Amino acid sequence: MARALIVGCGCRGRELGSELARVAWQVRGTSRNRAVRDQIEVAGLEAAPGDPARPGTILELCGDVAIVVWLLGSAGGEPEAVAAIHGPRLERLLEKLVDSPVRAFAYEAAGTVDRRVLEGGRRIVQSAGERWRIPVGFLTARREEPGWAASSAAAVGGLLLAG
Repeated sequence: MARALIVGCGCRGRELGSELARVAWQVRGTSRNRAVRDQIEVAGLEAAPGDPARPGTILELCGDVAIVVWLLGSAGGEPEAVAAIHGPRLERLLEKLVDSPVRAFAYEAAGTVDRRVLEGGRRIVQSAGERWRIPVGFLTARREEPGWAASSAAAVGGLLLAG
C-alpha cells in the first residue's frame, strides 16, 4: 500500500486524502494548526505537524512516503510568506527529497494564490523533475469542478505508475 503526504491538509486536503484512502492509499496530512490536525484525524487520515515554510518539518515526515502532494494553491497569509512556500522553501524541499524514499511529487498549480507565484512554483517543480528524474505532476482541477478530488487522486496515483 502506497503512502501519500499531503502538505496543506485543510478542507481540500482532507477531501483529496479521503479519496486516496478510498482507493487503498495510506494518507498523512500536515497542518501547523492543532485543531486542523484533529479534523484530519476525524477524516480517518494520519495527522502530523508540518510547516511548509520550514522544509525540515516536512522532510521529517517523508521516511515512509511514496509521494508528496504540495496542496498549497490556495494558501493564505502574508504575500511574501506565500511566495516563499511556492519559491525558495519549495526549492529547498525538492533538493532534499532526492535523498529520501519519495518517488514522485504533485504540485497544486491552481487556486487563489497569485498566478505568477503558482507559475514560478510550477517551473521549480518541473526543473527538479528533469534534474533528478523523478515523476512530477500538476494538479489543476479547481474545487468547484465536479469530481475534482477523484481526478486529482487519479493524477497522484498515476505519478507512481510513471516512475
